[in-house]
Amino acid sequence: MVQPGVEFDHTNVIDYQPAKAAALSQMVENYETLIFEAHSTDYQTPQSLRQLVIDHFAILKVGPALTFALREALFSLAAIEEELVPAKACSGLRQVLENVMLDRPEYWQSHYHGDGNARRLARGYSYSDRVRYYWPDSQIDDAFAHLVRNLADSPIPLPLISQYLPLQYVKVRSGELQPTPRELIINHIQDILAQYHTACEGQ
Repeated sequence: MVQPGVEFDHTNVIDYQPAKAAALSQMVENYETLIFEAHSTDYQTPQSLRQLVIDHFAILKVGPALTFALREALFSLAAIEEELVPAKACSGLRQVLENVMLDRPEYWQSHYHGDGNARRLARGYSYSDRVRYYWPDSQIDDAFAHLVRNLADSPIPLPLISQYLPLQYVKVRSGELQPTPRELIINHIQDILAQYHTACEGQ
């Protein structure tokens, strides 16, 4: 595993710059059966992912970008739920998540800094996605199940899918995707995986 100059922090991404990794990239050309595994390729552009593969960084390590996409989809569905369901019947997923993170700060407290508002934003939106450690919590899992039930009871209006999940909206309109909560979540994550697939396939 190597670090070809790609990295991310809570709010920024360092994009791949081939010229700066040229010496490392060229070194592997002396070995017919050797390729590199690139560390921290999360949030790179599709073009950068493809260039990494071309430059012999053929194994692209990804992690938080996938759980970040999960969080995006769930927050979007929670926003849709708030538009459709009376407040008392809502899952309250976002507030449940926030409460659990505040009650059990061990996974984020040493990573997020600043004032209260900065830390609140980081808990919900940071690229480092420390929220990923909380999804197995039973309270959060119950809220997730509640959210899915609320949105599965009747079709989600297309304008709301367009507003909160625009890439999935296009697929729903074309008939490629069923607008159920679980299908929307999975497809949103698959959009990230597709970037990696395309980079490695060279298409």
